[in-house]
Amino acid sequence: MAASVAVGTITVSAFVARAVLTRQAALARRRIGKPWGEVAVDADRLWRAKLPGEPIELVVVGDSIAAGLGAHRPKDALGARLAKGIAAFLRRPVQLRTLAVVGAESQDLARQLDRLPEDYRPDVAVIIVGGNDVTHRTPVSAAAADLEDAVRRLRATGAAVVVGTCPDLGALRPVPQPLRSLGAQASRQLAHAQASAARRAGARVVSLRRTVGPMFVENPDDMFGLDRFHPSALGYRRTAEALVPEIVAALAEQTLRRD
Repeated sequence: MAASVAVGTITVSAFVARAVLTRQAALARRRIGKPWGEVAVDADRLWRAKLPGEPIELVVVGDSIAAGLGAHRPKDALGARLAKGIAAFLRRPVQLRTLAVVGAESQDLARQLDRLPEDYRPDVAVIIVGGNDVTHRTPVSAAAADLEDAVRRLRATGAAVVVGTCPDLGALRPVPQPLRSLGAQASRQLAHAQASAARRAGARVVSLRRTVGPMFVENPDDMFGLDRFHPSALGYRRTAEALVPEIVAALAEQTLRRD
């Protein structure tokens, strides 16, 4: 009888906990909303075209952060920030091609790469994905495996690859507690698995939680955009600044291998 009561208590507690988290998730969605819809600005173009030399081909793959959702001007989108940063380091123009899609999960990376022409050979690819895997409760192992497959596929084209791991969802103020703490824990677990998978496949890794996460926590009004979920122009700038040195290093490493 005591065992039956204990099991019943645990079941009720679990039901209550799920109900609370479901209500909090609905509240977070209402708070965040979709002030920019689901289409990011189009930043695909040749950046710093007046610089000498052959353009560096940059591909950006992943979710809404990779797509630059929330940037009001093309030059503020993450891809554009990356292109300008690379151009400044290497003194060469950069051709940006964005495959990232708002709302994408890791399982969508393959479909994004399917959009590349068969004869296209990027010099470097940047992948940022994971937030939607957390919110959709995708198993960590499955999300990491999909990321690893995408990295291997890009590496097979000869591209250098840099992965920005899942951001810290604990920085999202519109998400109430305890859901925010659970999101923080889940995003850390996924980021750790992503880092291992990306390195196995030959990518360089940038922990967005460590490099820019504290900035979003300490200065949310400036780092987040209107929805308090996606980065602002400053947030994208700081994220790009964390990624560009690794991109340049990856390109240099790739050049040495070819030589």
